[in-house]
Amino acid sequence: MIKESLFAAEERETKLNKLGDVLQILEEHVDFAALAAAIDAAAPRPSRERGGRPPFPTEIMVRTLLLQQLYNLSDEQLEFQLLDRLSFQRFAGLRHSSQIPDRTTFWTFRERLMAAGASETIFEAANRELDKHGYLARGGQMIDASIVPAPKQHRPKGEKALIEEQAMPIDWSPAKRRQKDIDAMWTKKHGKSYFGYKLSANVDKRYKLVRKVKVSTASEHDTLHLDEVLDTFNTGRELYADKGYVDKEREARIKASGLRVHIQRKAAKGKPLSDCQKRRNTRIAKTRARVEHVFASLEQMGGKGLRSIGLARATLQLNFKVATYNLRRLCSLRTGGIKPAFAF
Repeated sequence: MIKESLFAAEERETKLNKLGDVLQILEEHVDFAALAAAIDAAAPRPSRERGGRPPFPTEIMVRTLLLQQLYNLSDEQLEFQLLDRLSFQRFAGLRHSSQIPDRTTFWTFRERLMAAGASETIFEAANRELDKHGYLARGGQMIDASIVPAPKQHRPKGEKALIEEQAMPIDWSPAKRRQKDIDAMWTKKHGKSYFGYKLSANVDKRYKLVRKVKVSTASEHDTLHLDEVLDTFNTGRELYADKGYVDKEREARIKASGLRVHIQRKAAKGKPLSDCQKRRNTRIAKTRARVEHVFASLEQMGGKGLRSIGLARATLQLNFKVATYNLRRLCSLRTGGIKPAFAF
């Protein structure tokens, strides 16, 4: 016979804590009020001069969108889970609330951030949390890029030419334009075609935390964004990258700045790599593989695929995704006994 209790909800929460709720670990180590304050400073809450229902507190919205990235949920799925799932309600601060943010609320909040040019704010605020705990960038930096798939859109030649000229076909209605991603591009990697965007990332060698990101269309070459993701605050002088970043002039300039460059060599047509170069590539690969662990972790969080349309929305979503990874990694470092280089 099933036992009934007036305190069933509290008993379930107690058991959930004993099982080890990852959301409670995030709650323990992350200052979500500071994240919300950073967003409010960059994208102020809308005025209520015209009346209407007051918006949800920014901290609740930050928490819900982190849940979305952590579990790879659509807006509709996120709304349902907040209504149904105890751990989500507790983490978001909605355990005893009669109101739950809906899919339109999530969309409106993200549009508010983009309109204010605050797409990178959550990533920057999350990195300040890392610094507060003493996990400064150390040991050198590893740079890599990964393709981020978007919903495929096949374009006739005429439309493709117009889009490349940053124009739109005249027969597209406003509704059709909203559904067309004119920023995402096709590219090829290892003989396979991909449609979408590219995430370039700088990861510190010691803690495997992402320090800088750059989102671009998939057709842009990795090497174009190396300078933008260089981290001048990393205390290590080593820079690791794969053969996609080979550029002799830039390497010379980076070396002149004081960094020790470890970029794998690429064979030229009719000129294979020497045994010495192959051994060097292998040595670099053993260290550079740590950056692949980061992209693998992003895949485990539901992947890097996008449900949005346009570069601006892709930039916002991927900044939230990487910020979520960093905060989760921070909790792993804290609970795993890995001490920071400097404690405040």
